[in-house]
Amino acid sequence: METIKIIKIGGNIIDNEEALTAFIKDFSTITGPKVLVHGGGKLATKLAAKMNIPVNMNEGRRITDADTLDIITMVYAGKINKNIVAQLQANNCNAVGFSGADGNTIVSEKRPVNSIDYGFVGDVKNVNTNVLEILLNNEITPVFCAITHNKNGQLLNTNADTIASELAIGLSSIFNTELYYCFEKNGVLEDVTNEDSVIENIDTESYQQLKDNNIIFEGMLPKLDNCFHAIHKNVKKVCIGKSDMLFNTNNKHTTITQ
Repeated sequence: METIKIIKIGGNIIDNEEALTAFIKDFSTITGPKVLVHGGGKLATKLAAKMNIPVNMNEGRRITDADTLDIITMVYAGKINKNIVAQLQANNCNAVGFSGADGNTIVSEKRPVNSIDYGFVGDVKNVNTNVLEILLNNEITPVFCAITHNKNGQLLNTNADTIASELAIGLSSIFNTELYYCFEKNGVLEDVTNEDSVIENIDTESYQQLKDNNIIFEGMLPKLDNCFHAIHKNVKKVCIGKSDMLFNTNNKHTTITQ
């Protein structure tokens, strides 16, 4: 089975033009099949402010009303996604931009209302890999934004970490899948104020202990939950850290194991 890398990048790369240019140049040198997943960065929030559309958050998660959905669709699936694809082409990496609606690749359902109504936010239900397999077998790189659909014509804002995890799981029946979450820290930190306090290996048992002892910064928990979801669903390798870990395995980062 061939190995595929699913790589997710966040705002620290997307919001910094020089960082994005450097990352894309490096990403283009990765051999073998690969998929890039990107979040939205700060651009949607800036555009909402210009258009006097309020940004509503709950515990770091965006509440997506109809106006907000319009903005994030324009920004995520439009400007950011197409800019990345164009830069990949400039680096001789043939790529195609995707939302979950394209090729019916990722179907979600609207998150049910419990204590909070998140609006047009989607929870992934299934991933269809048929179209992706054709592209990957022809050396074309899919680039996913954080938008999915419900198969009834409705687009949904969907967590990019979750999209990366579900793509890795979906592709695991065809490839040996490796999942990489690239963000601004060196990895999962034991002390959030100390960049060098990287916890280099976390398994299911130690993760529970870290949670019980309130050692992991609360904002990391959803990302780690996605990591363990993937590793328990046949994804072979999951790593968290700065994007340098992709090109220099000696750089400190966190590896997730069962």
